[in-house]
Amino acid sequence: MALAEKLGLLAGQLAGDGIQAVTVEYEGAIAELNTKPVTAGVLAGLFKPHSDTVNMVNAPAIAKDRNIDVADVRHERDSDYHTLVRLTVKTPSGDKTVAGTLFGNREPRLIELEGIKVEADLDGNMLYVVNDDKPGFIGRLGTALGEANVNIGTFHLGRRTEGGEAVLLLSLDSGMPEWLIAQVAELPHVRQAKALSF
Repeated sequence: MALAEKLGLLAGQLAGDGIQAVTVEYEGAIAELNTKPVTAGVLAGLFKPHSDTVNMVNAPAIAKDRNIDVADVRHERDSDYHTLVRLTVKTPSGDKTVAGTLFGNREPRLIELEGIKVEADLDGNMLYVVNDDKPGFIGRLGTALGEANVNIGTFHLGRRTEGGEAVLLLSLDSGMPEWLIAQVAELPHVRQAKALSF
């Protein structure tokens, strides 16, 4: 349930409020269980950035009231993970996809973001950056955060291809002010920058 809610919360923050449809895919051991409460957990996380009153009980009704199509898909194929949950959210600006597993069958862990392999814990204050994979970018980002006295806890990076699109997730010891997010978004080769909270 913790994995489901965190994946939903991540996707909800990335998707904004223009959610049109949700597909939750299950692989491995979880595909053999009753996934209805897990999907409710995904929806609760998904709507949490936009509603203070959402919970697992009312999240499916909220989806129905908003005419959001929700689909559960169970895969019987072999998976590299004991349990895998993949969430795809359809929005007017395109699909947002996240996937996660349980590390040691206990700890929720992100393993894929927008089709790019990125392994990270989803916890506390985080910074999400989509950028072009170019030399010097990480140094410029680190300098911008350091000059603003924002400390990096962990650093997670993945890319589609060498020199292509990359995704960066940083856990931070504190939140980021809006002006700093805007400054990061203006760095060379940055396509998107967004503060996340878990």
